[in-house]
Amino acid sequence: MASFSFGSGNVAKLLRLPLYALGRLGTLLVPRSDTWVFGCGAGVGDGALALWRVASAAGHRVVWLTSSAREEADAAALGIRTVPKAGLRGWWATARAGVVVVTHGLGDVNRYASSGAFVVQLWHGIPLKRIGLDSPVTAQVPRVPGAPLLRRLIRAAYRSAAQRIRLMPAASDRARGRLESAFGLGDDRVLVTGEPRVDVLSAGTASARRDAATTLLLRTGPLLPGQRAVLYAPTWRDGAPDPAVPTADEWIRIVRLLERHDAVLFVRSHPLGAGAYAPPWSSGRVRMLGADVLPDVTPALPRIDVLITDYSSLAFDVGLLGMPVVYLAPDVEEYARERGFYGAYTEVAGADHAVDWGGACAQLDALLGDPAVFTERSERSATLSAHMHAHRDGRNTQRVYQAIRARGIPAPKGAR
Repeated sequence: MASFSFGSGNVAKLLRLPLYALGRLGTLLVPRSDTWVFGCGAGVGDGALALWRVASAAGHRVVWLTSSAREEADAAALGIRTVPKAGLRGWWATARAGVVVVTHGLGDVNRYASSGAFVVQLWHGIPLKRIGLDSPVTAQVPRVPGAPLLRRLIRAAYRSAAQRIRLMPAASDRARGRLESAFGLGDDRVLVTGEPRVDVLSAGTASARRDAATTLLLRTGPLLPGQRAVLYAPTWRDGAPDPAVPTADEWIRIVRLLERHDAVLFVRSHPLGAGAYAPPWSSGRVRMLGADVLPDVTPALPRIDVLITDYSSLAFDVGLLGMPVVYLAPDVEEYARERGFYGAYTEVAGADHAVDWGGACAQLDALLGDPAVFTERSERSATLSAHMHAHRDGRNTQRVYQAIRARGIPAPKGAR
């Protein structure tokens, strides 16, 4: 079962309303400085890390707000100065910051101290499923008396918090429209700069990207140069289990397929979810690649040959690498009804998406065994990506940084 749902999260937000009000009052009294603070709901990585590197190299005073010992250790390994985001120190760091950079929400930093800052919301993927104000689950609350009123209150609070965003990068005009709608923002705040988080898929040489990705995947065990690598990345279902968790019989078919093609399957469950994804016996062909192993999966993608997913934004990203995608969506009709998509699911996945592991294995078998099929599906993936990513030059982060500076954020002291 997932470790978080909108229902439980929204109840917690309502209970914290007095703290939000108190924090807001405090930020009115504390002057902001030229410090930039960074946070990321998935750990030390994603677009926040890319922008941290650019801001740090430019000479800005930067600090990362952490929520766990793991994040502190990851930041220390990269030479990043940190402050725990909870408590008085985290509140003070956020309240004093002139620029606040997040990837998921204002809870990436100290949630009570962002009022009045220049908030940069990098987000964490091009939305396929509806998010924010466009999704009914965003305002979900338990079935209690007064639930309709609580939902209206949650939506109003969400819209109010989103108005703190001063800059939000978009990958393309198509993605821009979705973000404007989901966050209730105007086109003066959502800019088509490209997303910093995917620069790692375009910068440098292909061989260097592949070598760096291989090093990351070696955390799970040996990976020989000639072995094929497949990534299974299901999306989050807001507290419900993944309906595509393989059965014992399906695991037998999956592992036999992997053995036949000398392939390794990496399972990337959603950071906010969990599931019994391991086969019922030990197999080196199936390896867990959760957030506890690798907080940010994007840098590992250049060593992956095929992606299997349902509704993850990774489907748009891997096209930057020409990577074919197998779509496995057993609950697409229910998901469309309860969550909704931007456009029709078939516009992304095609009419041939698999509804069970039998269908997914058949497609994967063809991809790994027939170069013509692999090429056709690679081209299909690249075409989809071309519609969603306007930039692929590895300079998205630089464009975001320049956009921040152009909106009145000064250069670091001492810079020319």
